[in-house]
Amino acid sequence: MRIAFVGKGGSGKTTVAALFSRHLAERGLPVLAVDADVDQHLAQALGDETAPPPALGADAAWLKEHLRGANPRIPSPDAMIKTTPPGRGSRLVSLDPDDAVLRRCARSAGGVRYLVAGAFDEADIGVSCYHSKTGAVELWLNHLVDGPREYVVVDMTAGADAFASGLFTRFDLTVLVSEPTRRGVGVYRQYAGYAQGHGVALRVLGNKVENADDGDDADDADDVAYLRSEVGDALVGWLRRSAWVRAAERGSARPVAELEPENLAVLDTLLALLDARERDWAAYQRGTVEFHRRNALAWANRAAGADLTAQIDPGFVPGPTLQGV
Repeated sequence: MRIAFVGKGGSGKTTVAALFSRHLAERGLPVLAVDADVDQHLAQALGDETAPPPALGADAAWLKEHLRGANPRIPSPDAMIKTTPPGRGSRLVSLDPDDAVLRRCARSAGGVRYLVAGAFDEADIGVSCYHSKTGAVELWLNHLVDGPREYVVVDMTAGADAFASGLFTRFDLTVLVSEPTRRGVGVYRQYAGYAQGHGVALRVLGNKVENADDGDDADDADDVAYLRSEVGDALVGWLRRSAWVRAAERGSARPVAELEPENLAVLDTLLALLDARERDWAAYQRGTVEFHRRNALAWANRAAGADLTAQIDPGFVPGPTLQGV
């Protein structure tokens, strides 16, 4: 099961992604967190202050060669782009700790394994857009076979920038983290508008909701009422301002089980929503193929000097039970 956290910069989406990942890990559930944000702060939010692990975006040549496997429709890894779909002969990947991609690129922090898309380096400045990094995440997700009660938690880049690729369609649930402000709900409306028609299950999680120190929850009620009035039934819950989170952001992380009970209950609500989703692998593959065809016709065929729609393997459907093999 795959969940993405999105929102405007400063909304707290990275903090929430790390918190949810740790919550799953502390419950003994298999979870992999992925930092697909240009700011690359998820590792720190998980408690890792060391140098970053090998980035998927920086290791794209190896990743393409690995995923290509023996797929006869792909003559070389150089012919692969971020949307290349798997087919017969492709090497599918998993969340097994012994999976080659995870052995090569994953690291653990706060009890959570994680991957990073990669940050800009000197060679990228003024030359590359960040989608050259997140493209590796999209390609990896296209080839990932994950099952129920296996979790991928992705911290997405801020705002609506994700819509420059098909990455936004790769999730079972997308949670937009919003402060109770006009800018916060404005990003929700923008995201919902762009996602319409693409089968995105989009929900809103309120964050930084005030809780008055004097025990009067009037401010809290005002914040929640504002969010409800702006996003309606899309609102699935809200996180109040948290002493636990403040301590964690200062480097004093405690077990998530010690989080304020009302905030902990929100994490359980998100987990229940995610578990209730059922992935249609055939529809998922159709989405992969659709975005690959669009990219091929828009720019990739011209760049490659070849028809990359030939990479599409009709009838192939990835998943626990492969079809078309």
